[in-house]
Amino acid sequence: MSTLSTLNAMNQNYELISKELEISGSTSLVKSLQTMNLQKTIYIVGVFSFSESMLQTALECKNGFMQAEKELKAKGETELVKEFEIYRAAINVLKHGQGRSYDFLLQNKASLSFKIKDKGKFFFNEGDVSEITALIEVDDNFILKCTKTIQQVCEVLGF
Repeated sequence: MSTLSTLNAMNQNYELISKELEISGSTSLVKSLQTMNLQKTIYIVGVFSFSESMLQTALECKNGFMQAEKELKAKGETELVKEFEIYRAAINVLKHGQGRSYDFLLQNKASLSFKIKDKGKFFFNEGDVSEITALIEVDDNFILKCTKTIQQVCEVLGF
Protein backbone atom coordinates (compact mmCIF):
# COMPACT_ATOMS: atom_id res chain seq x y z
CA MET A 1 0.00 0.00 0.00
CA SER A 2 2.74 2.52 0.85
CA THR A 3 4.42 1.91 -2.52
CA LEU A 4 1.18 2.78 -4.30
CA SER A 5 0.79 5.92 -2.18
CA THR A 6 4.36 6.94 -2.90
CA LEU A 7 3.95 6.35 -6.64
CA ASN A 8 0.66 8.24 -6.72
CA ALA A 9 2.23 11.25 -5.03
CA MET A 10 5.21 11.17 -7.40
CA ASN A 11 2.96 10.80 -10.44
CA GLN A 12 0.71 13.68 -9.36
CA ASN A 13 3.73 15.96 -9.03
CA TYR A 14 5.03 14.74 -12.38
CA GLU A 15 1.71 15.56 -14.08
CA LEU A 16 1.60 19.04 -12.55
CA ILE A 17 5.14 19.78 -13.72
CA SER A 18 4.40 18.34 -17.18
CA LYS A 19 1.41 20.68 -17.55
CA GLU A 20 3.54 23.66 -16.57
CA LEU A 21 6.16 22.55 -19.10
CA GLU A 22 3.56 22.74 -21.89
CA ILE A 23 3.30 26.49 -21.21
CA SER A 24 6.93 27.21 -20.38
CA GLY A 25 10.00 25.44 -21.71
CA SER A 26 11.89 26.30 -18.54
CA THR A 27 15.05 24.34 -17.78
CA SER A 28 14.04 24.16 -14.12
CA LEU A 29 10.83 22.33 -15.10
CA VAL A 30 12.80 19.85 -17.22
CA LYS A 31 15.18 19.27 -14.31
CA SER A 32 12.17 18.79 -12.02
CA LEU A 33 10.83 16.02 -14.26
CA GLN A 34 14.25 14.36 -14.29
CA THR A 35 14.33 14.66 -10.50
CA MET A 36 10.97 12.88 -10.27
CA ASN A 37 12.36 9.97 -12.31
CA LEU A 38 15.51 9.93 -10.21
CA GLN A 39 13.36 9.78 -7.06
CA LYS A 40 11.69 6.61 -8.34
CA THR A 41 15.09 5.03 -8.93
CA ILE A 42 16.36 6.00 -5.49
CA TYR A 43 13.14 4.75 -3.91
CA ILE A 44 13.29 1.24 -5.38
CA VAL A 45 17.05 0.87 -4.81
CA GLY A 46 16.45 1.80 -1.19
CA VAL A 47 13.50 -0.55 -0.74
CA PHE A 48 15.40 -3.46 -2.27
CA SER A 49 18.56 -2.77 -0.28
CA PHE A 50 16.59 -2.50 2.94
CA SER A 51 14.96 -5.85 2.20
CA GLU A 52 18.42 -7.44 2.14
CA SER A 53 19.05 -6.13 5.63
CA MET A 54 15.73 -7.55 6.79
CA LEU A 55 16.51 -10.94 5.23
CA GLN A 56 19.94 -11.01 6.89
CA THR A 57 18.32 -10.47 10.27
CA ALA A 58 15.42 -12.87 9.72
CA LEU A 59 17.60 -15.63 8.25
CA GLU A 60 20.48 -14.98 10.67
CA CYS A 61 23.11 -14.86 7.93
CA LYS A 62 25.65 -12.56 6.30
CA ASN A 63 24.15 -12.58 2.80
CA GLY A 64 20.38 -12.37 3.02
CA PHE A 65 19.77 -12.61 -0.72
CA MET A 66 21.91 -15.68 -1.25
CA GLN A 67 20.41 -17.43 1.78
CA ALA A 68 16.88 -16.52 0.68
CA GLU A 69 17.54 -17.95 -2.79
CA LYS A 70 18.96 -21.14 -1.26
CA GLU A 71 15.88 -21.60 0.94
CA LEU A 72 13.49 -20.78 -1.92
CA LYS A 73 15.18 -23.40 -4.12
CA ALA A 74 14.85 -25.95 -1.31
CA LYS A 75 11.10 -25.19 -1.28
CA GLY A 76 10.87 -25.73 -5.05
CA GLU A 77 10.18 -22.05 -5.80
CA THR A 78 12.29 -21.97 -8.98
CA GLU A 79 10.18 -19.35 -10.79
CA LEU A 80 10.29 -17.01 -7.81
CA VAL A 81 14.06 -17.52 -7.55
CA LYS A 82 14.43 -16.55 -11.23
CA GLU A 83 12.32 -13.43 -10.75
CA PHE A 84 14.24 -12.50 -7.60
CA GLU A 85 17.58 -12.97 -9.40
CA ILE A 86 16.39 -10.70 -12.22
CA TYR A 87 15.39 -7.87 -9.88
CA ARG A 88 18.51 -8.32 -7.76
CA ALA A 89 20.59 -7.94 -10.94
CA ALA A 90 18.52 -4.93 -12.04
CA ILE A 91 19.07 -3.17 -8.71
CA ASN A 92 22.80 -3.92 -8.95
CA VAL A 93 22.84 -2.34 -12.42
CA LEU A 94 21.04 0.74 -11.10
CA LYS A 95 23.60 1.03 -8.29
CA HIS A 96 26.80 0.08 -10.12
CA GLY A 97 26.23 0.35 -13.89
CA GLN A 98 27.79 -2.11 -16.30
CA GLY A 99 29.26 -5.35 -15.02
CA ARG A 100 28.24 -8.97 -14.42
CA SER A 101 24.65 -8.09 -13.52
CA TYR A 102 24.27 -5.95 -16.63
CA ASP A 103 25.65 -8.71 -18.83
CA PHE A 104 23.32 -11.24 -17.15
CA LEU A 105 20.31 -9.03 -17.86
CA LEU A 106 21.34 -8.46 -21.48
CA GLN A 107 21.55 -12.24 -21.95
CA ASN A 108 17.99 -12.50 -20.60
CA LYS A 109 16.65 -9.35 -22.25
CA ALA A 110 13.90 -11.13 -24.21
CA SER A 111 12.26 -12.37 -21.01
CA LEU A 112 12.54 -9.16 -18.96
CA SER A 113 9.40 -7.28 -17.95
CA PHE A 114 11.29 -3.97 -18.02
CA LYS A 115 13.52 -2.07 -20.42
CA ILE A 116 17.31 -2.26 -20.35
CA LYS A 117 19.59 -0.25 -22.60
CA ASP A 118 21.79 -2.16 -25.01
CA LYS A 119 25.50 -1.40 -24.88
CA GLY A 120 26.20 1.89 -26.62
CA LYS A 121 22.58 3.04 -26.48
CA PHE A 122 22.00 6.41 -24.81
CA PHE A 123 18.20 6.74 -24.62
CA PHE A 124 15.08 4.68 -24.03
CA ASN A 125 12.94 7.33 -25.71
CA GLU A 126 15.00 9.87 -27.61
CA GLY A 127 13.50 13.31 -27.13
CA ASP A 128 12.02 12.53 -23.71
CA VAL A 129 13.34 15.42 -21.65
CA SER A 130 12.44 13.68 -18.38
CA GLU A 131 14.71 10.69 -19.03
CA ILE A 132 17.64 10.20 -16.68
CA THR A 133 20.95 8.48 -17.32
CA ALA A 134 20.34 4.90 -16.21
CA LEU A 135 20.72 1.51 -17.85
CA ILE A 136 17.34 0.29 -16.52
CA GLU A 137 14.09 2.17 -17.08
CA VAL A 138 12.47 2.55 -13.67
CA ASP A 139 8.78 3.11 -14.23
CA ASP A 140 5.75 2.27 -12.08
CA ASN A 141 5.58 -1.24 -13.52
CA PHE A 142 9.22 -1.92 -12.57
CA ILE A 143 8.67 -0.65 -9.03
CA LEU A 144 5.45 -2.58 -8.49
CA LYS A 145 6.82 -5.87 -9.85
CA CYS A 146 10.04 -5.50 -7.88
CA THR A 147 8.23 -4.84 -4.60
CA LYS A 148 5.79 -7.67 -5.33
CA THR A 149 8.73 -10.03 -5.82
CA ILE A 150 10.25 -8.96 -2.50
CA GLN A 151 6.90 -9.46 -0.81
CA GLN A 152 6.48 -12.95 -2.31
CA VAL A 153 9.98 -13.96 -1.21
CA CYS A 154 9.22 -12.88 2.35
CA GLU A 155 5.83 -14.61 2.37
CA VAL A 156 7.22 -17.93 1.09
CA LEU A 157 9.98 -17.77 3.70
CA GLY A 158 7.41 -17.12 6.43
CA PHE A 159 8.10 -13.47 7.22
